[in-house]
Amino acid sequence: MKKRAFKKIVLLILLSSIACSKNDEGVSPVDPKPGQDVVFLPVVVHVIHFGEAIGEGPNLSDERIQRQIGILNEDFRRKQGTRGFNNHPASEDSKIEFILAKQTTDGVSTNGINRINADQVTIPDLGYNQNHYAQYDYWPPDQFVNIWITPLPESAMCLALGEATGPDTELPGSEFLALPGPNDAEGILVNWMHFGESDIDCHAKYGRTLTHEMGHYLGLLHTWGNRDCESNDYCDDTPAVDEPVYGRTTFMGCNNETVLIENYMNYTEDDVMNMFTKDQIARMHYVLKNHTGRKALINSVGLSNP
Repeated sequence: MKKRAFKKIVLLILLSSIACSKNDEGVSPVDPKPGQDVVFLPVVVHVIHFGEAIGEGPNLSDERIQRQIGILNEDFRRKQGTRGFNNHPASEDSKIEFILAKQTTDGVSTNGINRINADQVTIPDLGYNQNHYAQYDYWPPDQFVNIWITPLPESAMCLALGEATGPDTELPGSEFLALPGPNDAEGILVNWMHFGESDIDCHAKYGRTLTHEMGHYLGLLHTWGNRDCESNDYCDDTPAVDEPVYGRTTFMGCNNETVLIENYMNYTEDDVMNMFTKDQIARMHYVLKNHTGRKALINSVGLSNP
């Protein structure tokens, strides 16, 4: 068994409340309670391009962006009839759903897709990170999940997928996430070639990069955590493994347990990934209940029409 620095009772209480929730109608209550109700989180997708027509290169079409958010919801809601469905006993519907923002904090109507021509903006090079892309545009992170589609060259295909900042909480293992500093931007970067579904010659072509990175954004570690068999990812129902999990073939991890090759928090192939475990779901709901910025998202102005 993995040792835990965090009292397991907190996760068990959250799991119980998730399992007993009867709010499955896709309608958020006035004051949603993470771990009990379905919670909705607003996202804004910043499309950084170099003047291409919409639908060409990194200037992805509205349809592809909308489909990616659909995939995200199929995965987080474990929807039947989709790639996100599974019947594994350690998994369930996370009751977390994502909506393209409907309005800005100024009350201006939006479709949640923000296109920016990088050729018309001069900014200093801060490297490949959230701070760099936030210079193009950055919406308040306590009201929107900022996602930047990055216009990397095609040579980066299958090499640079995505990355996300994590929430700083008292949950054990949080220190292993990419935590932003006091003045750093928060959000998710996704290489345009791996955003949504495509026919690229790469294992990451079905939109699971965003699912994986959203897991980090909501507090999940890789299944191998800090490569320590004892503490690992601090989720008891993910069999311990002390090395990155790639590919599509399962193997024996720590304690002669078979690794969950299909877990979204691996580096496995997109068509293999299809589950969060109950403890992972409980951990995300703990973040939504206790992290100031993530908690504010569930009552964001971006969820309603202006």
